[in-house]
Amino acid sequence: MCGIAGFISLDKKLNRQHLHIMADSLAHRGPDAEGFYYDDSNNYNAGLAHRRLSILDLSTTANQPMISHDGRFLMVFNGEIYNFRELQKEKLARVVFKTHSDSEVILECFAKHGISCFNWFNGMFAIAFWDLHLQKLTVVRDRFGVKPLTYFYDKNSFIFASQLKAFEDLPVQKTLNIEALKDYFFLDYIPKTQSIYNEINKLPNGYYLEYTPGKDLEIFSWYNLLDKYSLQKKPVLTADAVEEFDHLLKSSVKLRMLSDVKVGSFLSGGTDSSLIAAKFQENSSIPVETFTIGFDVKEYDETKYAKEVAEILKTSHHQFNVDEAYCLSELEAVVDAYDEPFVGPSTIPTLIVCEKAKQLVTVALSGDGGDEIFLGYSWYSRYGQLQNVYKYSNTPLRNLASSLMKRMGMKYNKGSALLENENEKTLLLHLISQEQGMFTEKQISCLFNNPYSHQTIVNDWISIDKLPIDNKEKVSLFDINNYLANNLMYKMDIASMANSLEVRLPFLDYRLVEFSINLPTDLKINGKMHKFLMKQDLERYLPQHLIYRKKWGFPAPIAKWLSGSLAYLIDIHLLDKNKIEQQGIFNYSFIEKLVKEFKNGNSYLGKKLWSLIIFQLWFNKHYEKN
Repeated sequence: MCGIAGFISLDKKLNRQHLHIMADSLAHRGPDAEGFYYDDSNNYNAGLAHRRLSILDLSTTANQPMISHDGRFLMVFNGEIYNFRELQKEKLARVVFKTHSDSEVILECFAKHGISCFNWFNGMFAIAFWDLHLQKLTVVRDRFGVKPLTYFYDKNSFIFASQLKAFEDLPVQKTLNIEALKDYFFLDYIPKTQSIYNEINKLPNGYYLEYTPGKDLEIFSWYNLLDKYSLQKKPVLTADAVEEFDHLLKSSVKLRMLSDVKVGSFLSGGTDSSLIAAKFQENSSIPVETFTIGFDVKEYDETKYAKEVAEILKTSHHQFNVDEAYCLSELEAVVDAYDEPFVGPSTIPTLIVCEKAKQLVTVALSGDGGDEIFLGYSWYSRYGQLQNVYKYSNTPLRNLASSLMKRMGMKYNKGSALLENENEKTLLLHLISQEQGMFTEKQISCLFNNPYSHQTIVNDWISIDKLPIDNKEKVSLFDINNYLANNLMYKMDIASMANSLEVRLPFLDYRLVEFSINLPTDLKINGKMHKFLMKQDLERYLPQHLIYRKKWGFPAPIAKWLSGSLAYLIDIHLLDKNKIEQQGIFNYSFIEKLVKEFKNGNSYLGKKLWSLIIFQLWFNKHYEKN
């Protein structure tokens, strides 16, 4: 994995120095080498920059930017294509290669076959190709959004980069995107093509763009998961489905073991990470390095399960115990790493486990994606239940029930909030928002003193909701394209790259995803058993008491922190009336009311206050200097 950047500057305000500034801002993504292409001989300036984290073919010959054998195309590439050896044989049999890297195979595939080659790539990638003959830039992002790609476009410039950090010191306008900020408070991340800046966008997963100086930017879809979904599912025996799943996952893990540097695996002891570690160890002749984080808060600590799994699988297990003080000391690193507001409390443990793993390996496998493709989240079942509540009740009745539940105590707060949705089209989004402990649309309207109704991804849901399929399958498809791509992938990419660690995701092999979405629903949720097929396969390796236990997430005790060690952050960032009013973004009296309720014992508000604090910390670190 690496960091990539580049620009085409029609007014020539961007030059070689700016290219180096962008590359320097991405140095953490690629500490092993840097490379540049720059041309100011035309009526515009063009540049490409690359920071390399060496994984395959560690020689300097594999450095980038790389030029195609015919001298026509230049490429900068972030990610890994795991089936490159297969492509070498099947698509490029007559080519004599100069390196042993996947980069050269990707470049020659594009040089000889154009955009059609994107469908052949099994991996994670964000790639830019510069056609020296046509003076055309092509930029592509992988199917599921594992690798990020942001861009700026106006009449004078097109600029792209792996992260927003690369734009911070460039002479381009960057203004706060208030609509994106509202979405952040609703969803706990910034969705779709938006970024926190009005002028900078994200290339969606499964899309590519083309830009020729002097012409309009064009964006195209090259992969749509809905095209792979069959409305007529064929019946399949459980045993046969388990065998096919086992075969595909083994193949996926084996491909992702390919590396010229050391590879390990995260292991929490949960279903997803245990299954990945089991397949990894099964394919390895030596003990696999596995990693887990232990917390000093019992209800957040899974280390006993991870240890037991590691002992059974016979991995070389590394447990890193961290206390509250250590976690809190990482908060500044989190704010520095995440270059747009991102509220997930799990960013802290994720950053820490990546930091610790990097001490022993350069690549780690992760179980991300398992919940989305095998229906692991509670809201897959709850959506249908909530639909029925809304179907057989009216607004006054729900408002009354919500009011009564609030009086019944804190444990009913979420249930009360679930009854407060006012827009039928956004019921699923309201459910997901409240499962994440975020603000309702009504609360966001109060927070900004301005009406808010979520629009950004509601049309995605409406198009999926029209399909004649089970509600659980609808939510899964929606999550893969939204929550997975824009939340989980962003979280892991930033945390891992901040530590120069490559993280690979076997569950997001497109063959496995397309297989899973076309399975009968009861092989994913069987009765009340979520991820049924995965657990059936895991029985090959682990005893049932480790498989069929309550699902844990990877959170952090933020309400406890904000009531204790981090209480000062509330006073500094939320109760400074002058600062809030000078910002001109939030309704101070609404924030003050939330803080008062929280201090009176309503810990359910902890995530909401945390999201406000994270924004203020980001604002101070990244926005004010611009």
